[in-house]
Amino acid sequence: MLSKVKSMALNGLEGYLVEIETFISSGMPEFEIVGLGDTTVKEAKKRVEAAIKNSKIDFPTQKILINLAPANLRKVGSHFDLAILVGILIATNKIPQIDTNKLAQTIFIGELSLEGKLNRVNGILAMCLEAKELGIKRVILPKANANEAGIIEELDIIPIENVKELIKYLNNEIKIPKVHTEIRKNKKKYEIDFLEVKGQENVKRALEITATGGHNCLLIGSPGTGKTMMSKRLNTILPELTLEEAIETTKIYSISGELNKDGLIIERPFRMPHHTVTRNTIIGGGKNPKPGEISLAHNGIMFLDELPEFNRNTLEALREPLENKEIMINRIYGNYIFPCNFIFIASMNPCPCGYYGDEEKECKCSPQEIHRYLSKISGPLLDRIDLHIEVKRPKYEKISSKIKSETSEEIRKRVCMAREIQRKRYEFEKIKLNAELNGNLISKYCKLDEKGEEILEKAFKNLKLSVRAYEKILKIARTIADLEQKTDIEYKHIAEAIQYRSLDRRYDN
Repeated sequence: MLSKVKSMALNGLEGYLVEIETFISSGMPEFEIVGLGDTTVKEAKKRVEAAIKNSKIDFPTQKILINLAPANLRKVGSHFDLAILVGILIATNKIPQIDTNKLAQTIFIGELSLEGKLNRVNGILAMCLEAKELGIKRVILPKANANEAGIIEELDIIPIENVKELIKYLNNEIKIPKVHTEIRKNKKKYEIDFLEVKGQENVKRALEITATGGHNCLLIGSPGTGKTMMSKRLNTILPELTLEEAIETTKIYSISGELNKDGLIIERPFRMPHHTVTRNTIIGGGKNPKPGEISLAHNGIMFLDELPEFNRNTLEALREPLENKEIMINRIYGNYIFPCNFIFIASMNPCPCGYYGDEEKECKCSPQEIHRYLSKISGPLLDRIDLHIEVKRPKYEKISSKIKSETSEEIRKRVCMAREIQRKRYEFEKIKLNAELNGNLISKYCKLDEKGEEILEKAFKNLKLSVRAYEKILKIARTIADLEQKTDIEYKHIAEAIQYRSLDRRYDN
């Protein structure tokens, strides 16, 4: 007897329908799965057989052939277990009352335990979103995944605990209410705040510009000047995630297996990998490619502390994703694309001892050692970082001052206001923030007056800027103008933006 049941597979973040064809025929007992499944899929034979037997159901003593169609696409994961089990039960008439019309609009996703319980699987949200786009009406999945999938209103999410409950439900013996998860976006309360930062007004100003335009930023200065402390506070001045961004972020964390709680991720990610991290951990990869740190930072921040201590090959791998906002991982079975639109923040010392240029401590490094240390950061990578900020040691008067600094909330209001200006300006473009402006759009939205052109020309020649650095100055100036609610970029905006590229001259590597 032949039966057909639907499930889903993932290719990167995108899903596609898989039809589980089950054919049971007479002959010596045999159980085979074909259709380009990986080892996890092949092992489903043992899990499904044990789950059926331990649910007090007779397992067929005939030839069982399972085909995962389309057979030319690779299938990965244990989430096909449930669909394979249902296919066998239908083919052996163990679910005689099943509604065939509903079956055609249903997908089954879930891993089976040997005792017949359904275990949580990764990537549920991505699969359910794709199922909705393909016109699927009902998803039957493990109860542990119900709240994650329940945010999709257009789908009937049916949570199942075990095989016995599944059979009763499909035979219309019991009713299981569909799950709907309320989306709650409570305002995040941070334990850290820019209020605690004494002095460093120039750095706080640069980070405000960074947050407003979505720019990348490098902080360079001696140890103990507050580079890491201020970088960790950048999240406190960013706008809340939109619903679209929250769903995108949750999809990535679901596939990665890093979704620690049910429902939607409503906080912007802040990723801070250690300098010993491998290249694949940063950009993603593996035999069955998973998103890396750059994708886990999507819609948020990735902070690399002590940038020169990272492996050079690892840093060079960031060049393409910083430019394209996505990463393509090539494998023999296909290409996997993961988004990685994040704010890149990095910090570093100016030399091996850390005190080159310090006003109070003497640097003990030779010019060759300083050059060798700074050369760990290539020119092309440095070019992709919009703002280069020199962080000076704060004066005692600033540290001991009783004058209160601005709170993160006060800064955040200005950031949100300027981002709203950008949203309206780029409403009919394919970008959202100033950092995403390309050549044609820069010409359209970053026009300068004669005085602005003059100062930028001098900076281009004196600092020996690249074309990319020239464009970044224009984008930074556009952001500064937005913070002042100015329609046109003025001379003073260009002058300030150039200051944020001054390290091109001082730390020439």
